[in-house]
Amino acid sequence: MRLPRLLPLTTATLLSLAAAAATAAAPDWSKVPGKAITLYYPGVSPIEWIYKGTEHSGARALKKGETCASCHHAEAADMGKRMATGQKLEPKVIPGKAGSIAVNVQAAHDGANLYLRFSWKQPAGGAEKMDKDNAVKLAFMLEDNKIPGAELSGCWETCHVDMRTMPEAKDDKKTKYVKDGNLGTGKYYDLMQWTSKGAKHDGHVADKRVMDGGKALVDAKGENKGGEWSVVFTRKLTGGEGDIALAAGKVVNFGFAIHDDHTIGRFHHVSNGYTLGIDAKADITAAKQ
Repeated sequence: MRLPRLLPLTTATLLSLAAAAATAAAPDWSKVPGKAITLYYPGVSPIEWIYKGTEHSGARALKKGETCASCHHAEAADMGKRMATGQKLEPKVIPGKAGSIAVNVQAAHDGANLYLRFSWKQPAGGAEKMDKDNAVKLAFMLEDNKIPGAELSGCWETCHVDMRTMPEAKDDKKTKYVKDGNLGTGKYYDLMQWTSKGAKHDGHVADKRVMDGGKALVDAKGENKGGEWSVVFTRKLTGGEGDIALAAGKVVNFGFAIHDDHTIGRFHHVSNGYTLGIDAKADITAAKQ
């Protein structure tokens, strides 16, 4: 019997198979411990306000090395409620806006990929649909201990008073940025985002925000089952420009945000700054599965 001739695999096919294999290696989440983190509505609280002692009582502690998370972890929900209702730092109140979102964060790795899973219950909404295409967007950022203050304030080092959607903004196209941010010097945040429309972004924030161009993101998937959201990122431990290299024993700064109920810009819910470790002690540890 004559055997069929085997055709050579193209580069595209090999890459596709490799990506599929990486995705298939996702861990059994029922065996991965979770970290409960409360995201809260931040109102108008840019980094300039954070360090202004005459208005922010925590500025002195921050300058002495106390992290925002250690100071506010237990009161995040209460802070979010005050700002969402306009009692503090919010000139544009969104009716019905949730003050906080309780999120369970899980992390694991398999030696080649980092897996991050975020799960939460959909809060009430129904306000203005700023982003008609996306009911939800979730983004996380990593920082390699090279930006002064990032280990204390988390992602707040990218939030400034002159950004678009801020009350004092003069340029409606100015996005997040890092003071003296530069890819060459390592002063940047690695950024990844998933949107409910199905878009996946792998970018960074340096002197400006760049949504794409990274090479580490393998996949990002999300779903809503009965009002419960679950979003899973699969990220290679190493990537390309703008992708922070991860390895066993390494700890990086970590923060994330959810744009809930079709919001854009600053009208999101954010976490304080935490740490993510790869087989290392941190606020969230990704252990090998």
